[in-house]
Amino acid sequence: MGLLSILRRLKQSPEQEVRLLLLGLDNAGKTTLLKQLAAEDISHITPTQVQIGTHLVAESHTGFNIKSVQSSGFKLNVWDIGGQRKIRPYWRNYFEDTDVLIYVIDSSDRKRFEETSLELAELLEEEKLAAVPLLIFANKQDLVTASPASELAESLSLHTIRDRMWQVQACSAVTAEGVQDGMTWVCRNITFRKK
Repeated sequence: MGLLSILRRLKQSPEQEVRLLLLGLDNAGKTTLLKQLAAEDISHITPTQVQIGTHLVAESHTGFNIKSVQSSGFKLNVWDIGGQRKIRPYWRNYFEDTDVLIYVIDSSDRKRFEETSLELAELLEEEKLAAVPLLIFANKQDLVTASPASELAESLSLHTIRDRMWQVQACSAVTAEGVQDGMTWVCRNITFRKK
């Protein structure tokens, strides 16, 4: 079952636009996840790149990928913003009108758990993201070195989050395992903003 069919089944009101913001550190698997959601070929993924001044920072040329699908009066926008350190200050330009924040973590890269935890904590302090439901994809579960989602939740101190609905979902963007489960949670927990 595709993402759009799940959203159609669970949507709460007609003619509704849903904005999902997809963030995470570089190499977490955001673009692969986005392509998987859009049912696109994932065999040739390149890092999202952004032009800052005259320097090209590895992470599409604009620093983000967006997939927008419209069907039966329903519009879904998924924004995949680059995760390189030099790009992260620009994340705040995309916070406005976010219905669900999806944060992707490379579960196999334990050396970056502290860095990803700090970035997530900063996001959760952002006023424009207040009370926005949070889905954390504990990605790369297909790798033997991946930490289980429960261990990741503990190391990120997620149990202390009290101001929003949140979920940690083990997944593999490459095999698609767990991706639909996460998106089903998203659909059930979308809080539509007032227009």
